[in-house]
Amino acid sequence: MTLTDLAYPTLVYVHLLLFVLWLGADVGVFLLGQHFRKRDRYTLDQRIALLKLLVLVDMTPRSAWALMVPLSLSVSAMGGWWEVPGWLLWAGWIVGGVWLWLVWDAHNHDQTPRAARNRRIEGWIRYALAAFYLWLGGQSLLLGDPIAAPWLAWKALLFGLIFVAAIMIDVSFKPVGAQLAAVLTQGSSDETEVPLRRTMDRTRVWVWTTYLLLLATSYLGSTKALI
Repeated sequence: MTLTDLAYPTLVYVHLLLFVLWLGADVGVFLLGQHFRKRDRYTLDQRIALLKLLVLVDMTPRSAWALMVPLSLSVSAMGGWWEVPGWLLWAGWIVGGVWLWLVWDAHNHDQTPRAARNRRIEGWIRYALAAFYLWLGGQSLLLGDPIAAPWLAWKALLFGLIFVAAIMIDVSFKPVGAQLAAVLTQGSSDETEVPLRRTMDRTRVWVWTTYLLLLATSYLGSTKALI
């Protein structure tokens, strides 16, 4: 077997590896968040340590998400499932690379204007990609073009919905910053903890939605059930 022969299965393997890292690490984030909520079991310092670990573990799914965009386009093109235009393939890798850099640069300069700027740009990228994948999947299912394979069209549409659900996680979670600051400055009490718990509960709906959508897209990719 030549290197050329190995190229496609290697891309498929990396694609699957990103899925495992995305979903597996996200479950870790979820479990750390669950333990952070248990103020009767952990001290405030221990809960803050759990939160810091949560933020670090969360970098794995965020990185996988960014890389999944160019890699999925490459797998579709190399596998012959969709004749991806060359410009779109290059654009996918550029966008994915910029997005990945923004994620890590914001993490390394957290709580600074630079991080805020990076996350704002990252938000624009995610909104644009959500619109693109929803259009791509919807257009292909309705007209059979640009993607002819129904399973891949559905996968594109579901990927767009993953963007929507993940965006909603960040939107729902936004009040946590101020609420957590209240816990740190005023101490742990029902007055400070209940609003924080309520925000986390609302966010969990979108977290579970993201998990279900990830499982659905991976099932379609593995079985090509709608082919």
